[in-house]
Amino acid sequence: MFSFGIQDAIDILLTAALLTYIYQLMRASRSGRIFTGILIFVVVWIIVSHIFEMRLMGRIMGQAVNLGGIALIVIFQDDIRSFFFRLGSGQRSSRLFRFFSQRKEVDMSNPNILPIVMACINMSRQKVGALIVLERSMSLKEVVQSGEIINAAISQRLLENLFFKNSPLHDGAVVIAQKRIRSAGCILPVSHAENIPKHLGLRHRAALGISQQSDCLAIIVSEETGSISVAMDSKFHLRLTSDGLEKLLRENW
Repeated sequence: MFSFGIQDAIDILLTAALLTYIYQLMRASRSGRIFTGILIFVVVWIIVSHIFEMRLMGRIMGQAVNLGGIALIVIFQDDIRSFFFRLGSGQRSSRLFRFFSQRKEVDMSNPNILPIVMACINMSRQKVGALIVLERSMSLKEVVQSGEIINAAISQRLLENLFFKNSPLHDGAVVIAQKRIRSAGCILPVSHAENIPKHLGLRHRAALGISQQSDCLAIIVSEETGSISVAMDSKFHLRLTSDGLEKLLRENW
């Protein structure tokens, strides 16, 4: 006799929440459609093998599911890495576990924020394009190694000089980690999300891409408009004022 209790309801809700969280995590990347296709395939397999009891077709699809496990690890390796990092760190950005996290107090004593903000403001006025990545708890070692190692103290003038139009490093990203300017001219992964506004350029896509793969903050200064934006937790904070940028950095870095 079929019975349905509270435990079954909780099981369904938790499974639905987990699948929703995974889908939202992958939706911003090209893996979103692949994940949807896999879910459709699994649903069809369950219907064929358990409802219509087509044994031959069910076995064929079942073998495909079993053999596909290794392929899925290869396809979703970046997404799996990001998922377990967010799950383990309990970030505030996690929609499934965010009620466990506590709001971070604003750090008014961080002396490294003001030089970054002032550099962004000056570059914004002069419409100098810039991309500055601020490391948080997840290491950006691979990104740092893709550029020219600098390892200098955080300085407003140095940041502005690195993004000066005639500088050979101005096209890449600057990575700031452990209170130092670690590297310049760094190469970032470009996001292929379909919901990015078309007026946003390659710098914005690169900033969103690195925010999808780590918990960093990526500051963008638009060369066309001079507007300042930040990519954080796979989302954009667009058209920030100087006060808005400073507040965001003090609350999250």
